Amino acid sequence: MKISIGCDHSALDLKEELVSYLKSFKYDIKDCGTFNKESCDYTDFGLAVALDVRNKTSDFGIVICYTGIGMSIIANKVQGIRCALVHCEEEAKLTREHNDSNCLALSAKYTNFEEAKRIVMTWLNTPFSNGDRHIRRVEKILKYEEEQK
Repeated sequence: MKISIGCDHSALDLKEELVSYLKSFKYDIKDCGTFNKESCDYTDFGLAVALDVRNKTSDFGIVICYTGIGMSIIANKVQGIRCALVHCEEEAKLTREHNDSNCLALSAKYTNFEEAKRIVMTWLNTPFSNGDRHIRRVEKILKYEEEQK
């Protein structure tokens, strides 16, 4: 499984820890940056991750900024992306089961590394439930996106 990951300067430490952690489980990681703590625009890195997922060069994306809000907004501007800002394992599980999310947004301010590990692993290991109501709702999202072209 290939995962693209990106962050802004405020989330560099958390991203670096997650990259090492995920590589220890043999995940194929594409690090879209940033690579230093100089002030930068989260939009550039969130967009790079979301485009990798949309273009199917990565299976999933993880985006991290100070609150996770900006990254979730930019990722969700890309057609086909369902990015969820997640703060706990239960949200990680539900967004995969119910929404078939393909991008995960995390907050470097509100999520420490230990929490992030549990959130990410829960998210990656939870399948979409394929229940009728969930499929119907995701299909409505996809239909709406298509109509906006």
